[in-house]
Order: sequence, then C-alpha cells, then structure tokens
Amino acid sequence: MSGVKEKMNRLKNRILALVALVAIAVSAAVGAPLKGNDQFLSQEQVSRKVRRELVTLPYYGIWDNLAYKVEGATVTLYGQVLRPSTRTDAERRVAKIKGIERVVNNIEVLPLSSFDDSTRVRTLRALSRTGGLYRYFMGANPSVHIIVNKGHVALEGVVSNRGDKQMAYIVARGVPGAFSVTNNLRVEGEERDAY
Repeated sequence: MSGVKEKMNRLKNRILALVALVAIAVSAAVGAPLKGNDQFLSQEQVSRKVRRELVTLPYYGIWDNLAYKVEGATVTLYGQVLRPSTRTDAERRVAKIKGIERVVNNIEVLPLSSFDDSTRVRTLRALSRTGGLYRYFMGANPSVHIIVNKGHVALEGVVSNRGDKQMAYIVARGVPGAFSVTNNLRVEGEERDAY
C-alpha cells in the first residue's frame, strides 16, 4: 500500500510541477506583447492620427485631395492641393505626431488658373444637382473631392454605391471645359486601391 501511495505522491508532484510550469509560461506570454501585433497596433494608431490631422487642416476642402502611407516611423504624403500653405501645414502637423521620425511630402500644389477654377465650380454644380449626389458634398469634410489640373478633372473620395460612382463619372464627363475625367471614387466597404 505504501508503494502505491508513494507513486501517487510522485505523480501528484509531477502534475503540480507541470501546472506551475504552464502557469509561468502563460503569464510570461500574456505579459510580453507580440512583436508583430504590437507593431501593427501602433501603425494603426499612427495612421488614425495622421488621417485626423489631415482632414482637420484649416484650408483643406473640396478642391484638395490628400492621401498618405505609413511605413514604420516614416509617413509619405500624396495628393493635390490649391494652396501652398495646405501642403506646408500638412507636413508640419504630421511631423508633430508622436512616433513619426520622417515625413516625405509628395503633395502637389495645383497651378493657379481661372479656367480650372470655373471648371471646378461647374463640376460641383453639375454633380450636386444630379440625383442624390449632393449629399457627398455636405459638411466640413465632404466625402467626394474634385481635383482640376489644367482642365483635367479627377474625382476622389468615397461614395456609398457603384451607381453613384458611375453617375458622378457620367455627369463630370458632360461638364463644359473638362478635357478628361478620371474616376478615382471608391465604393464604401469595398477594398481600397489607394493608400
């Protein structure tokens, strides 16, 4: 009987040692963040902060288009703006975000042109008077932006369905003064091609 009791005690001690070892391993794994996951979360947080800074620029509006790419501690800015100050402000604001070490500013300042200005206004009027497209131009940060460069129109931003995307393209093509129209609109919920 004592032999059986001794074997039971040894088995019990081994099980307790194994449980203790597993508990130590689990607590170490929970306490230490996963490198890949931690890095992804910080990238996502930085990306949200960059977006917030760009869309709240004082002169960022319907005639401007800004995009960005976050790679580690480097942010690359893309797009087109009417004012040189918007380009400078975008770089300055993004550079102040914690965790960003370098900003590459590839934002293009559109040339001054009364012809382009009138094409912008005609395009906006045509789009906002068609169907339900007016809703994309409402608010402080509209979801559709109209970029005109030397008579060439680009539609940028997000719409809620493919029908609105196609309708916006057809209407913009009929605007007098628009030499060409590029439809870069994305449908909400579908995979993004930009960024």
